[in-house]
Amino acid sequence: MTAFITHCLRNARLDRVGLLLCACLLAAYGALARAEPAQTEISALRLERDGDGIVLTANVKFELAAAVQEALFKGVPMVFVAEVDIFRERWYWTNKKVVSAQRHMRLAYQPLTRRWRLNVASGLITQAGLAVALNQNFDALADALAAVQRLSRWKIADVADLDLEQRHLVEFRFGMDMSQLPRPFQIGTLGQTDWNISVSSSQPLLLDSAK
Repeated sequence: MTAFITHCLRNARLDRVGLLLCACLLAAYGALARAEPAQTEISALRLERDGDGIVLTANVKFELAAAVQEALFKGVPMVFVAEVDIFRERWYWTNKKVVSAQRHMRLAYQPLTRRWRLNVASGLITQAGLAVALNQNFDALADALAAVQRLSRWKIADVADLDLEQRHLVEFRFGMDMSQLPRPFQIGTLGQTDWNISVSSSQPLLLDSAK
C-alpha cells in the first residue's frame, strides 16, 4: 500500500513538472513571436496609362524595429529604394529588359528642429545631391513613413518605350538599402532580421486607363 501511494505521488509531481515546463515553453515561444519583425507586404499595386506615360501606384506595409528607430533618432539616415523593371516576354529566349526605374527615399531626423526630412530622387542621393532632390518635412515619424510607404502615380516609363502589341512582365522591388548605412552599421547589422526590410512582386503589364 505504501509503495502504491509513493508511486502516485511521484507521478503527480512529474505531471506538475511537465505542465510547468510546457507553460514555460509556450511563454518563451510567445515572446519570440512578439519579437519577430512584421513582414513587409505590398498591397494595391496598380499600373495605369496616363497620357504618354505609365504610372505605378502601390502601398508597402512594414514596421521599423526598435533598433532601427533608435538609430534614426540618433541621426543615422535610412535610405529606402523602390525599383521597377519591365521585361518583354519572349517564348524563344529569355525575357528582355526594356525599361528600368528607381526611386530613392532618404529619411533623416533633424534634432535641432525635431522634424523629419524626406529626400526623394531617381538615383543615389549624395550629400551634394540633397539640394536637388525633392524635399518634404514632417513633424512625426509616422507621417514620414506613410510618405515612404505610399507610391502614388510614380511615372516608371514612357509608352513609346514599349511595344504594347507584345506581352510584358513588370517586376517591382522595395527595400531598405543597407549599403548606404554608415560602415559600422553595415557590419553590426549583418544577419539581424530587424533590419531586413525587403519585398518584391511581379505581374503582367495590364494597363488601366487613368481617371
